[in-house]
Amino acid sequence: MKISFQKTYKFAVISALYISLFATIFVLLLATIFFKFSSSIIISFGLIFFFIIYAFSFLVIQYRVEHFIYRRIKKIYDDVSLLESTSFINHPITTDMETLTREVKKFATNKKLEIEMLQVREEYRREFLGNVSHELKTPLFTVQGYISTLLEGGLKDKSIRKKYLRRAEKGVERLIYIVEDLDMITKLEVGDLNLEFSEFDIVELIQNVFDLLELKADKKKITLALDKYYIHPILVYGDKDKIQQVLENLIVNSIKYGKKEGATEVAIANLTQEKVLVRVTDNGEGIEKQNISRLFERFYRVDKSGSRSEGGSGLGLAIVKHIIEAHNEKIYVDSEFGEGSEFSFTLEKASNPLAV
Repeated sequence: MKISFQKTYKFAVISALYISLFATIFVLLLATIFFKFSSSIIISFGLIFFFIIYAFSFLVIQYRVEHFIYRRIKKIYDDVSLLESTSFINHPITTDMETLTREVKKFATNKKLEIEMLQVREEYRREFLGNVSHELKTPLFTVQGYISTLLEGGLKDKSIRKKYLRRAEKGVERLIYIVEDLDMITKLEVGDLNLEFSEFDIVELIQNVFDLLELKADKKKITLALDKYYIHPILVYGDKDKIQQVLENLIVNSIKYGKKEGATEVAIANLTQEKVLVRVTDNGEGIEKQNISRLFERFYRVDKSGSRSEGGSGLGLAIVKHIIEAHNEKIYVDSEFGEGSEFSFTLEKASNPLAV
């Protein structure tokens, strides 16, 4: 720790003043009683005596503060420096008790906040590891079960062999899907995933996503549609493939949690002169308020049991959030339980986009 001693004279000044006043008054009383001096001599003597005593007292008290109290305070700073509190140990050492008390209180408050943050992170880490193990364990046990059955004699039956190998393959595909999503979200978090920006028509991209998910929506008789017919293309600037992934994840979620024979609607609106707002709205289950703040956490699921039966890695919304933030854009959630949800995100307009 760099030692830079910050002196304080307040204590020495006040203490020396008290001592000097008392000593001067006492000596003047004695001189008046025992010696018959004139008042002018008494006053002169008192002033000289006061300044001499004051200077001597100040020097002694300041010396004591600097060499004795300072050592004890320095030990406090040295002990605190072991905790690597840069906000505390970088300050010059002070013997001012008020300043020291304020710094120690600030240090204690900061440490308390750090401990609380570490506790939250530790709880999140435990929950995250539990979720990862659960997500990986299910397909692993499925694959293991089918392979064990084949090794125990199932290979001899051609029909069973083919069926079980296909089921094992699905389990492996799910594992690959989870690992690829984990790899992507890790790259997004550390900024290693390079985005390829270009101008593209967001209306066309949405329609392409509808075509890809049409069969999935038909299984639940959910209608996928734009809010209106867009005559002209709406050009935006971003990574086309990643924005397509965002739309796919949001629309898949709307299908997964949507009501049978429900609807998912996508709308595009002018937000500012530079931004458009893309909204994905459904009339499905909706989300309870206590769950909204955690929607974008990795592996967090509103419905712990039902959503897993629908498949998915549990990383979709986390990936969505990171992709949008990688574009320096914002994502919003508005939901009413039992009524439906709306996920919306901003995108930068292309240099010369047509009006929405």
